[in-house]
Amino acid sequence: MKIKIVILSLLLIAVSCKNKKTEEEELPYVTTGNPPPPADLNNTLGFKMLKRICAIWSGPVTSTTPLGGYPEWIVDFRPISENQVSAKNELDTLNDIHMSFFVALYNNQYKVAFRNGGSFAGNKRVSYFLADSIYESGNYGFYRFSEVLKGRKRAFTDVIFKADSLYIKSYTNKYNTQTNSTPHMVWSAKMRDTSSAVPARNNFMFPKKTLTKDFTTTFNGQTEAIYFNTTTEPYPESAQPYLGQTSATYSFAAGYTPVPTKKVFLIITTQPLFNGMMFMPQNLKFRSRYVILAANDNSYTFNYMHPGTYYYYAFYDNDGNNMANPGDWISTTNTTFTLGNQSTVVTGTQINFTLP
Repeated sequence: MKIKIVILSLLLIAVSCKNKKTEEEELPYVTTGNPPPPADLNNTLGFKMLKRICAIWSGPVTSTTPLGGYPEWIVDFRPISENQVSAKNELDTLNDIHMSFFVALYNNQYKVAFRNGGSFAGNKRVSYFLADSIYESGNYGFYRFSEVLKGRKRAFTDVIFKADSLYIKSYTNKYNTQTNSTPHMVWSAKMRDTSSAVPARNNFMFPKKTLTKDFTTTFNGQTEAIYFNTTTEPYPESAQPYLGQTSATYSFAAGYTPVPTKKVFLIITTQPLFNGMMFMPQNLKFRSRYVILAANDNSYTFNYMHPGTYYYYAFYDNDGNNMANPGDWISTTNTTFTLGNQSTVVTGTQINFTLP
């Protein structure tokens, strides 16, 4: 059975990647500015990117953060309203990120806003950006999002589309310790699947040029649109529509006794990975969510998750090397569940097979 292939692919997220030149570095860096659009929803700056980003994407990350880089990061962007796209991801119980793009009104201009934040080593941070420059030509699209109040000197993010590729480059002045923003993170991704987003697109007749958030007075009296106390931010995860949560559990079959200090990987896909005991590698592109847990942590709640039908798997890294080797344990059952609009689902699986 080709079961080793699936684990190798699923565990790529846990292995630090080497510094290397990415395709994104060869792209033209477009800085063409555009005149401010009139206060008209029909002229919302950056609106086309909402449709472009709806897909499951995966690819390597390079980063100057303490978390470092990863050879694979998977993000599932889908609509959560007629004018908004979001994605939630987690690495482990202390590190997660929630990204959201939506239509906003600020300074009498309609623009796509970018909310980016989550937990980093257990510490919360959320930043708000607004589109301020775009360039669109055929399959190429450049969208720059700058921090609302201090602009690019504080932080900005470039979102670049080229055919079936997506590049997200973020910059920051490192908590105002630098004069200008410097590279923070680069994600170079390929489009893996668009079908998972189709039900939400049809449900909302997405995208529509309507207003998500009016930020006209939201940032009055503030020095920057970056929040470390997320209870005071203007559009928290808990206020965003449509998303639900899944409480995922796992157990070990008789004869499988885990060591608590070792790791278990939980993986959620939108299509099954197995046909009986036969692995289907073509369905790896449907991976949507995942998390790494200690082997004595038998449950995890995936918050702010897109409604839909999913398949759930678990893997125990018996030799502790973050790789699939003979003797590691997995679940092989296509455990399926369906999550509804703002609903909660409980699902579970059993680790019951040893890699030969």
